[in-house]
Parts: sequence; structure tokens; C-alpha cells
Amino acid sequence: MAIKATVIKLDLTISDMDRDYYQQHNLTMAQHPSETEQRLILRTIAFTLFAREGLQFTKGLSEDSVPDLWQKSLIDDIELWIDLGQPDEKRIRKACHKAKQVIIFSYGDNAAKMWWKGVESKAKGFKNLSVYHISTEQYNTLDLLMQRHLVLNASIQDAELWLSDDKHSLHITPQQWL
Repeated sequence: MAIKATVIKLDLTISDMDRDYYQQHNLTMAQHPSETEQRLILRTIAFTLFAREGLQFTKGLSEDSVPDLWQKSLIDDIELWIDLGQPDEKRIRKACHKAKQVIIFSYGDNAAKMWWKGVESKAKGFKNLSVYHISTEQYNTLDLLMQRHLVLNASIQDAELWLSDDKHSLHITPQQWL
């Protein structure tokens, strides 16, 4: 019998001074059995940094044909496509052709740097693509926030994120590679 996803409740308060976005989100996330706690929190970070009306978590790891997060228009056009990890060139091309804006969050310093070296020249040809990187050091601390019911406060200023719960506060500084 297959292991089922773990349901995670997320109460997220965002204060984004860079975009004048101040909002409370009550969300439900599914943690795939193969997904680490750090990766789940990274999905939360991606949501936090690009939160807007209509942005939602997808089936992600459960379904290859969709990103980790997306925002669709009322006529089902993909306005924003967010992937985590190191997608291959074919997936990047597909995303950039399907969506108005594509964002990739890479993590894991050595693997990410090798991946970026391999796709950078092609990636620069897509005007609707942005690539961010979370250092291994910061990525490895993300599991400190993990709980079945996440209650997080996020503050964003000058492209820096402070993410905290009742016990921990993390300072995340995504590097923009593209």
C-alpha cells in the first residue's frame, strides 16, 4: 500500500514592505512522502515571497506536469509558475512557454551551482524567467519551523525574509541568479 501525503495546515501572516503586501493566509499543504521538511518550508517561502491573490500550491512532487506553485487566470492561463530544485532545460523551456512568469528556487550549493552552470546560457534567453538560490546553510535550518500546524509570521524588506514561529526566527536571503 502506498504511503499517503501528510496534511499540513499553514497560518501565514505576511508583511512585505517591498511590495506593500500585508495579508493573512490560511492554507492547507500536502507533504509528499518523499518530500523533506526543509523542502516543504521552502515551498512556504516561495509562496511568501510571491504571494498574491490566486497563488496556490499544486500536487507538486505527485505530478510531474505541474509546478510546485502556480497562479492561473480566470480563463485558465498560467500567470505564474514556481518550481523548486534544479529542473532540466526541457522543463524550463516548457514552463517559460506555458506561463507569463516563471520562478525557480534552487537549493543545495554544490548541486545547484553545477546545475546552473549547465543551464545558465539557455536560461538567459527566456525573458520571463527568474532564478533564486537558497544556500545550503539556510536551507538546512528550515526544518526548525516544521510542525503539523504551522503558524508563521513573515516580514520582507529589502529582498530579505524573516520567518518566525513562537520558538524560532530565521533570516533568509535568497540570491537572485537571473
